[in-house]
Amino acid sequence: MVARIAVRAAHEALTRQGDEPPQRLGLGTPRTTATLHDGSVRLGVSLELPYPVDIARAGGEIRHYIAERVSHLTGLRIDGITVSVQRLVAGRSLRRGRVE
Repeated sequence: MVARIAVRAAHEALTRQGDEPPQRLGLGTPRTTATLHDGSVRLGVSLELPYPVDIARAGGEIRHYIAERVSHLTGLRIDGITVSVQRLVAGRSLRRGRVE
C-alpha cells in the first residue's frame, strides 16, 4: 500500500513540475518500491523526466514532495528515498521535427 501511495505522490510531483499530467508529456508511469521497518519506510522511485530539465533540481524537488506526501498520508517516518531517472523524454517542441 505504501508503494502505491508513493506512485501517486510521484505522479503528483511530475504534474507540478510540468504543469500538466505526465502522460501529456509522453512520460511513463513511475515505479516504486517500499521497505517497511519499525514505523519507518525506505522508498525507491524510478521515473522518466521531460527533456530539457535540470535533473538534480527536479530529482530533489520530487524526492521532497514524495517524502512529505507519503509521511503525511501514512504516518510513517521516511528513512530515505532513492530517485532513479530511467529516461529523458523530449518535449513536444523537440518532437515536431527540425526547422530548415
